[in-house]
Amino acid sequence: MTAVQGSLPILVEQDVVLARQAARQAAVACKLRLIDQTKLVTAASELARNAVIYGGGGSMEWSVVESGLRRGLRLVFIDHGPGIPDTAQALTDGWSSGSGMGLGLSGSRRLVDEFELDSAPGKGTRLHMDLITIAPAGGYTRVATLKTGDNNDGTKHVLGGVQQRLGR
Repeated sequence: MTAVQGSLPILVEQDVVLARQAARQAAVACKLRLIDQTKLVTAASELARNAVIYGGGGSMEWSVVESGLRRGLRLVFIDHGPGIPDTAQALTDGWSSGSGMGLGLSGSRRLVDEFELDSAPGKGTRLHMDLITIAPAGGYTRVATLKTGDNNDGTKHVLGGVQQRLGR
């Protein structure tokens, strides 16, 4: 099991898989919803791949972030590659410095709550992103209420369910 804080070198393509796994395990340990786990892992995969392809390798760090009663994860990607000369352009949909579709950075930014890119030519790239769940630090509490109705034959059937999340 991955700790809810740590770091991982991302030097070769196989390390991208390890970064995805570490992000998923940390998200599970942090009790993020499945949809938030998927968003975080997708963004982590894109950014880890960028670190290998464009930055010549780097690292991923992860830690818990808390904001009031809300809790989530921060992922930080660092490389010592050539840097990004125009970060605004790099965050534009469809722009790529390579042969990709140009959706990695901009797509990752849309998947998380906070996204900060710091890069300059000759200085490498440092990117941090936070995904914070709406649940309290203790995780989700779910309450399900099923409504039943009577069939004409003396049995009951489910009319519908109401599910709500507490702790918002």
